[in-house]
Amino acid sequence: MPLYEHVFLARQDLATAQIDALSAQLTGIIEAGEGKVTKTEYWGLRTIAYKIKKNRKAHYVLLNIDAPPAALFEMERQVGLSEDIIRSMTIRVDAHEDGPSAVMRKSDRSDRPERSFDSDRPDRGDRPDRGDRPDRGDRPERSERPDRDGGDRPRAPRTPRF
Repeated sequence: MPLYEHVFLARQDLATAQIDALSAQLTGIIEAGEGKVTKTEYWGLRTIAYKIKKNRKAHYVLLNIDAPPAALFEMERQVGLSEDIIRSMTIRVDAHEDGPSAVMRKSDRSDRPERSFDSDRPDRGDRPDRGDRPDRGDRPERSERPDRDGGDRPRAPRTPRF
């Protein structure tokens, strides 16, 4: 049978128990169509890049499916009818990953150098010294600076806006 990965996004106001029930319902549809769900991963409540149906966050769930196309079509039809699922995507894969998916794995960032901070200049981070630029020197106070047009005219007092 073909192998699929199905990811769906559920509404942010659902409880985790409701998400588990939704996953079990989709698993039941696949099993009724003589297929099986080999792995279910709950990725958690995450922020979405843009609003989808007035939701800024969504619960992400991954299902690894081994099922005939008819069972998959029925599951996608039920997903389309559900008001709790705001987005879904199914892709066909050659093989399922063993172990946790890439989203659940902690990425090993050993190839990146650790950032070092100067104790006297915490705002600089790990930036190199800019020896090619001269020192800016002491800058005058804001009240001492001339107007942009070069004149020293007095400024009108600001009126508060209500």
